[in-house]
Amino acid sequence: MSAPVILTIRRDFAASPERVFDAWLDPAQARRFLFATPEGEMRTVEIDARVGGTARIVERRTQGDAVHRLRFEVIDRPARLVFLFAADPAAESDWTRVSIDIVPAPGGCTLTLTHEMDPQWAAYEDQTRGGWTMILDSLARITE
Repeated sequence: MSAPVILTIRRDFAASPERVFDAWLDPAQARRFLFATPEGEMRTVEIDARVGGTARIVERRTQGDAVHRLRFEVIDRPARLVFLFAADPAAESDWTRVSIDIVPAPGGCTLTLTHEMDPQWAAYEDQTRGGWTMILDSLARITE
């Protein structure tokens, strides 16, 4: 059995931990950065922001709808958010885990995103890292 693929991305924000944390759970803000691409059109952003709650985010892209599903495991405002994550083409049972840790820093906060993926998704490692980097860059634009 292969070891899981673990991606870690760290980014500083010139915004409070509360502002950065809240953006992940507010549909109006999430639609502006969470899985949003420059060429896409956000169609659906549904977020049930509670432990055990789910989120469904659908963006229309040139190759078709991109569907992203989340199931919240930890919501500890403003320090930690953990959710199970699946995106097409993953099946409903092929969840991966994303942990977001936010700590205060001079002038704002530092966010560390850790994405744990089953080895079957190893071929998507670079694409996944690029996607999260784009998401965090977009999050910075709307919170700073």
